[in-house]
Amino acid sequence: MDFRTERDTLGEVQVPADKYWGAQTQRSKENFPIGIEKMPLEVTYGFAELKKAAAVANYDLEKLSLHKKNAIVKACDEILNGDLDGHFPLSVWQTGSGTQSNMNVNEVVAYRANQLLSEQGADEKVHPNDDVNMSQSSNDTFPTAMHIAAYRAICSKLIPALNNFTDTLYQKEKEFYEVIKIGRTHLQDATPLTLGQEISGWRAMLERSNTMVQEANKHILSLAIGGTAVGTGINAHEEFGERVAKQLVLQTGFPFYSSDNKFHALTSHDEIVYLHGALKGLSADLMKIANDIRWLSSGPRSGIGEITIPANEPGSSIMPGKVNPTQSEALTMITTQVMGNDATIGFAASQGNFELNVFKPVIIYNFLQSVQLLADGMNTFNDKCAVGIEANLDVIEKHVKNSLMLVTALNPHIGYEKAAEIAKLAFKDESTLKEAAVKTGYLTEEQYDEWIQPINMVNIDR
Repeated sequence: MDFRTERDTLGEVQVPADKYWGAQTQRSKENFPIGIEKMPLEVTYGFAELKKAAAVANYDLEKLSLHKKNAIVKACDEILNGDLDGHFPLSVWQTGSGTQSNMNVNEVVAYRANQLLSEQGADEKVHPNDDVNMSQSSNDTFPTAMHIAAYRAICSKLIPALNNFTDTLYQKEKEFYEVIKIGRTHLQDATPLTLGQEISGWRAMLERSNTMVQEANKHILSLAIGGTAVGTGINAHEEFGERVAKQLVLQTGFPFYSSDNKFHALTSHDEIVYLHGALKGLSADLMKIANDIRWLSSGPRSGIGEITIPANEPGSSIMPGKVNPTQSEALTMITTQVMGNDATIGFAASQGNFELNVFKPVIIYNFLQSVQLLADGMNTFNDKCAVGIEANLDVIEKHVKNSLMLVTALNPHIGYEKAAEIAKLAFKDESTLKEAAVKTGYLTEEQYDEWIQPINMVNIDR
């Protein structure tokens, strides 16, 4: 492998000749060979948006030349197009401020910008610190890139997946609107409802989670940019933060704004904690939905078996013909990972000592992983399971007819205690509820048929 010599304030460093990064990136790569977790490209793209906006702002403030501004903007666009993905190699497990990832972007942008300037025959050279990082510090750029990445991930990945899954459940809700089944509370038989009503509960969970996620997402529109090192804005023009935020609005279409208190923005990540809390709430709902579906489809002959789900692959290496609810298993594993990520994010965010939180990389890594897993999980569960849910009408009807809890409809007519006596007798004698009711003499066969009508117990419009 060929190398070139790069320099920083600590001296010379050998960098692979085909890579655009510089000395500080190479030092980080060598000093933190920890794990396999790399800084997410979403963060790199957030940085590219920021560096592009900063160059425009600095040019408008007459601090950066037109040639340098244009070269930086072009280099950032190439990053955003995915053309330079191979030049961002750093581990998540690095400095807690994300300084090395900031410098990784600065160095790559400067290297590529200088190539562009050289091609144009320009005399100027872009410096990673003095030009690309002008008016900035890692302490305000990394949290800004975090918020850009997080907001974009929610909007482009999570919300579409959530909407798609919700639409499927709404269709299933309508399809099974009048399919009367037995309800269950405490895992025991309860009064009837329709399968559509049961699914409507799942659908409403997703809608409510969607509302909470989008409300919480608004809080990370606030950006730390302009605070520089400790929140005072040293070395930055007083209008810099506002100008960058406005430029980011133009570039992304998202309504970002500069935080009104940069001291808070550098040391606190409460907005991301709050937003990830909404993701945890969504995870709790997804756990419930996936579990309900695998319980209701359990069997096919010895379980509840009231619904069927698609058979996607063989379920056993030893039992021929066995099919398992694998999509439910994948989605529930995802939810446990998200809940673990929430604990990590909450603890890391509590460690904002004085003017800076230095757990930033692990916070954004876990956040973006949660979004990716939830989005992918919901899309896969929707496409490979939910759309194929069917009602097993024979089993549903059998369970309704055999349920002892239909006796609840007799309460207004004969009272709770007599109704309980009927249910206990039917259970003891292994008889039908109707047989036990007539045997007690509390009502006639005709009265039973009139009062025990499951369709009147589910409260639907017909």
